[in-house]
Amino acid sequence: MQPPPRMRIKYMIPIVFFVALVIIEKENRIISRVSDKLNLKQTPQTPLQPGVFLSLKHNFSFPTLSKDFKVMKQRLETYSEHQEVVKKGRKHVLLLATTRTGSSFVGEFFNQQGDNMFYLFEPLWHVEKMLTLDTGGTNATASAKAYRDVLQQLFLCDFSLLESFIDPLPVNHITTSLFRRESSSSLCEESVCSPVIKGIFERYRCKIRRCGPLNLTMASESCVKKDHRVIKSVRVRQLENLRPLAEDPRLDIRFIQLVRDPRAVLASRMVAFAAKYKSWKQWALGGDGPLDEDEVKKLKGNCDNIRLSAEVGLRQPPWLRSRYMLVRYEDIARFPMRKATEMFRFSGIPLTPQVKAWILKNTQVSKEISGVYSTQKNSSEQVEKWRFSLPFKIAQVVQRACGPTLKLFGYKFVSSEKMLTDKSISLIEDKVFRV
Repeated sequence: MQPPPRMRIKYMIPIVFFVALVIIEKENRIISRVSDKLNLKQTPQTPLQPGVFLSLKHNFSFPTLSKDFKVMKQRLETYSEHQEVVKKGRKHVLLLATTRTGSSFVGEFFNQQGDNMFYLFEPLWHVEKMLTLDTGGTNATASAKAYRDVLQQLFLCDFSLLESFIDPLPVNHITTSLFRRESSSSLCEESVCSPVIKGIFERYRCKIRRCGPLNLTMASESCVKKDHRVIKSVRVRQLENLRPLAEDPRLDIRFIQLVRDPRAVLASRMVAFAAKYKSWKQWALGGDGPLDEDEVKKLKGNCDNIRLSAEVGLRQPPWLRSRYMLVRYEDIARFPMRKATEMFRFSGIPLTPQVKAWILKNTQVSKEISGVYSTQKNSSEQVEKWRFSLPFKIAQVVQRACGPTLKLFGYKFVSSEKMLTDKSISLIEDKVFRV
């Protein structure tokens, strides 16, 4: 009896993940366990036979998988020889953030840079989805390693490891399922635009031109030709876990950590993820009983992760020297051109006229256009908006849970509802962060 499709995916991933790691890292070591969800387990439906690969998602027999293995190995070895020396002037930038901090808006600065930029929007979404446990969370150790390894290979224009996390698995490196493809101009340009296939639906299809399913080989070839590479992600929890990227001689990487007032972040999440934050809203409106302690712990954990990463970056240890920049969303919203100039200068990437034009056009738009997920914002309005939607009692909870984070980033505490809604009182301290 064949296992259900989702079960077959779970069995497929450990093998592909293991093979890719062996090829890429060229180490003779065994990956014993990636996470509970990535463990290859014996079941009545799929007994394990020693020395034989299972028939999996695409009904691979052992000879077929062996042939694919050889092709993948040859392609990666050829590529690694090409990538031994970093191209002079080539920069790699990782934009780190959490959800609802304005990262899509800021990432668009780099996406608009021009023809010499290869920008990827949230590729780690696939990794998080595949590693999510039945409880709804992820194994922190396993996900941190997977995130790091996938990012490292993507910065080298290698999509093979990411492929093992895409569901359904790409066929011949072609997929219709890459998350938010249309948010990466690099993946919709002419050189990556394959012919449209009648009857094939791609959820995140390109909008600037009609393209067929994404050919990741073509994406890789395009990436190699670009001068600069930028990845935006809201899924990396600890900057310390990315140290191998900074020490990789093939990369000239910069880390930009984007932060925002935790009270504003929560207010935005209560709107964007209403169902998930329903208990907060009910409690704020006078619901029975205390606020769920688990929700408060989760809030504190998120704040602590952000603060700890920032503390590492601001200390400027040798591996991060001149590689880390902390930016507040509030500063970008108030002074978009100035902060964009600073970020591009720090990254070593030219600030092109296209970027400047996009910033001018998209930081002064009407309320009708500026939606929850839009990258078009009346940026100065966004800074204060949360103060009139977040109940004071919730602001107090955030201040208790995230006090050290607020202090580090220069956000003032509010002591009353009147102070919270008083526009004449700024809650943003003037603060310069070490670069």
